[in-house]
Amino acid sequence: MIEELKNTDIVDKVGGRFKLSVLIQKRVLELMEGSRPLIEDTEGKTLMEIVVEEIKRDKIAIDYDASDVTRPENYTER
Repeated sequence: MIEELKNTDIVDKVGGRFKLSVLIQKRVLELMEGSRPLIEDTEGKTLMEIVVEEIKRDKIAIDYDASDVTRPENYTER
């Protein structure tokens, strides 16, 4: 699973490694506080694995309009 985080596709999807780590951290906290996962196949997966899968499947992303995070130049709306 850590190998997936080294893949530049997932890093580029959110605009960099720092933004990826922030997104993962915020989503893990949401799950720990009781939010439901946005994917079906969560059995046997850690919270981190669930979040990475949610990002890969475009279930979550940074809301650039509602945050103070700068939108990357190559970012396209999905």
